[in-house]
Amino acid sequence: MMDSTEPNQGYTAERTDLVRFPIALAAAVDYRGDVTLSITDGSTIEGYVFDLHGDMDTGTIGYMTRDDTSPRQLDTNNILRIDFSGRDMAEGKSFDTWIEKYVKKKLAGEHASIDCESLED
Repeated sequence: MMDSTEPNQGYTAERTDLVRFPIALAAAVDYRGDVTLSITDGSTIEGYVFDLHGDMDTGTIGYMTRDDTSPRQLDTNNILRIDFSGRDMAEGKSFDTWIEKYVKKKLAGEHASIDCESLED
């Protein structure tokens, strides 16, 4: 378990941690990678969280998995643990950084492309 104040890959929060868990729940919506949710029935869900309504006790989250990209909902009171298990696909990347690299390549006479990097890495 990573000890960090801002959720990123490796960050874990248990429902019993009343400081970290609400932060992790809210951050999961903005995280651009997969999270693993441990559920009260003993199962886990690995997927992308895209929506949060309410709070950790009375809310719902919207999510989708890699195997099924149809939107689903889960009551937040069923989540025991949140693991930021997948790599944040936008970590360290910003539009400004991309523009800077693009301009440098163009000025150097190199091939500069607008193609995206692979998300499979």
